[in-house]
Amino acid sequence: MAPVQPQLHFPSPYLLPTAALTRALCVAMPDGAQIATFVYGAQDPAATTPVLLLHGNGEEHGIFGQVIDAAVRAGHTVVAPDSRGQGKSTRGTAPLTYELMAEDALRVLDALGVTRAHVLGFSDGGIEALLMARDHGNRVATLVAEGANLTPEGVLDEDGGLLDARRALDAWADYWEGSDAPGAVDVALLTPTPEEARHTSELLRLMEVEPHIEAASLGRITCPTTVLVGEFDMIDPAQTRAICDSIPGAVLEIVPGCGHTLPKEAPDAVAGCLLRTIARCA
Repeated sequence: MAPVQPQLHFPSPYLLPTAALTRALCVAMPDGAQIATFVYGAQDPAATTPVLLLHGNGEEHGIFGQVIDAAVRAGHTVVAPDSRGQGKSTRGTAPLTYELMAEDALRVLDALGVTRAHVLGFSDGGIEALLMARDHGNRVATLVAEGANLTPEGVLDEDGGLLDARRALDAWADYWEGSDAPGAVDVALLTPTPEEARHTSELLRLMEVEPHIEAASLGRITCPTTVLVGEFDMIDPAQTRAICDSIPGAVLEIVPGCGHTLPKEAPDAVAGCLLRTIARCA
């Protein structure tokens, strides 16, 4: 008997950007991944210090739709890539890590001729943003780390929902790739396909095994920084506090009444935080 059809994670809708898309390109990575990159705003990103937006697990850059609009209205150019294997970007062959995706973001900036950017990362993107600011501080003008964690234990998943979702996806793929699956079923027509289920499982597993960031190492971050979370975020408050306390001069902002997905729940608060953080760079 086939397992219950699983749902791909993070399915809820959000408002896409309405700002003018001025450039869209794929940036090739050494392992063959193609990182789909989108530029919003009238200015050449190489002639400015643009905003770089890094989305969360299983998402694509459009989740920042209203944040993109607000940044463009404020006169900023926005660079918004889809992380590898997500959105319009391809997976490549390298082992999936947050360090790899942070390197992808740097290569995107290189391809656009951008030397420094104001970086806002959400969830997985927040982890990548921390790594960029720590290890490549000359490339990060300001930092907003939203819903980031230091270790896998920093994601509060008391009911085991993430693990259950990954197991369901693997069971679905195992069945339809196995010898007992009905031969009359074209698996390319399934939702999800076995390939999609495997890929989503890999993304969920990333949150189970990574990151591994020493809080003290964040002391190397010198740019104006805001650590942003929802009042009821799924990130352990102790890890949020450790991130903020470890970065010299970092400011902690907590959005009342909200959970983890602030770009959907409170985009105005995210945009305001971004613009206030950029203003600290002046």
